Amino acid sequence: MTPPRPSRFRLAAILVPVIALALASFWVLEVMRRSGDDSAARADRTEPDFYVEQFNYVKLARTGQAQYHVSGARLTHNPVNGSYTVTAPVVHSMRENAEPMVITARSAWINADSSEVHLIDDVAIDRPAASDDPRMQLHTQRLIVLPDDDAMRTDLPVKITHGRSVLTGTGMVANNATGEFTLLANVHGSYQPPPR
Repeated sequence: MTPPRPSRFRLAAILVPVIALALASFWVLEVMRRSGDDSAARADRTEPDFYVEQFNYVKLARTGQAQYHVSGARLTHNPVNGSYTVTAPVVHSMRENAEPMVITARSAWINADSSEVHLIDDVAIDRPAASDDPRMQLHTQRLIVLPDDDAMRTDLPVKITHGRSVLTGTGMVANNATGEFTLLANVHGSYQPPPR
């Protein structure tokens, strides 16, 4: 007596789940492989991923007030750390209840959250004269601006001209919020009283 042959329905009921399981396993492996390739490509990427020429943007304070306006010849985004490199930056201070200031440099580096702006080479700050205060200019080769703290600092030589008076030194810490200003070393000055 010959054994009964399995019906086509039973064979299909066994094969369909096995094939579906195999296809699902293949799909999961393919997704994992592709995501691994993408993350490896992102981790290995060191070239800038975008740039903007002749850009302008306004940085807002935590209160929502405009803090400063930044423009430049070129802004490049660095995907490794999320920072920005700027060519020929121009920074206009827009703080309330303060004299306007313009900061220029040959280049700048801005960290990912814009809490640090490193101005590099031929850094100049120019604050125009006000009714009771003469023009102020500052020159140095490197300046770190901390917009959220309304402060700036450098370890390099600084020259400050205030009207006809000149002050030089090495290293500077300035806090606009508190009005503190310190030259750290090699300080020399020449004071000329304003004309009457």
